[in-house]
Amino acid sequence: MCEEGTGRYIYTYACHDNERRLCEMELEALFGQRPGSVGYLETERRIDPSRSPYISYRLDILFRGESLESIVSQAAGLRLNDRTFKVVYMKQGDTRSYDEQRDIERQVGRQIRGKAEMRTPEVTYGLISFDGHWSLGICHKAESVWLCHKSKPRNYSTGLSTIVARALVNIAVPEPHAARVIDPCCGMGNVIIEALSMGIDIIGRDINPLAIRGARVNLRHFGYDDNRVSLGDLNEVDTLYDAAIVDMPYNLCSVLSPEERRQMLSSIGRFSKRAVIVSTEQLEEEMSRSGLLIRDYGTVCKSSFVRHIWLCESEQWG
Repeated sequence: MCEEGTGRYIYTYACHDNERRLCEMELEALFGQRPGSVGYLETERRIDPSRSPYISYRLDILFRGESLESIVSQAAGLRLNDRTFKVVYMKQGDTRSYDEQRDIERQVGRQIRGKAEMRTPEVTYGLISFDGHWSLGICHKAESVWLCHKSKPRNYSTGLSTIVARALVNIAVPEPHAARVIDPCCGMGNVIIEALSMGIDIIGRDINPLAIRGARVNLRHFGYDDNRVSLGDLNEVDTLYDAAIVDMPYNLCSVLSPEERRQMLSSIGRFSKRAVIVSTEQLEEEMSRSGLLIRDYGTVCKSSFVRHIWLCESEQWG
């Protein structure tokens, strides 16, 4: 079977317009390159496509060609013996009709030595055309893991959605191996649950005992250790973490004075090397005075409710 691969990958992605900037921030953090508007990007980095709430597929490129005929010819070298397969045309901004796409799939599929199976194949090959060339590879569909976390026993009406929470984790922790992470204003645990589902070592704390009780209920509901969250003030964190994800308090019961905000921001820079900070207020000047260097910025909108999102690094640990 000729499946050595090229060491390159194509990811397809999609998002709603009100989350486009967040999607761009996440993909840039994960892959080190800002995506364009075409809905795909090519990279040498291999990640599980289910990490991102915006990625649809990962294509592990086996070979490329300047024409469909070249791909058809190279597909003849694929030998699956008794394994089943199907070929999927990955339409990404393509103008070809449905019938043309199915015909292309058949042209390639006829060359592959294996058993065609449309419903539950053992191997799915993906075919995509862009930038004047064709690519054929093994196609991996992302699982929408975050969907399973939408329904929680406890939640805030203004809490982060599972999509936003998952994207924030990826922005803060693009390299999760051995990273130690904290959510010091964890609320009902939305960020913590998304991080744990990706195998990230994270703890949470919150100054509100009702939030901690709710977070523990939610963690147990999804089978996670409820001792990962504890009652405590962000300003009292005394351990250094690789990353922090901080959704600043903003409801009517948690109005912060400018001095309280500055103290919180200074504390974030003291106990974390890298931080993703979310607020309904503009905080750039206060961040600068607190020793936080802004590396990226975006917003997420829900009706008239706007969240500002900053990716920061601490001057103290830079």
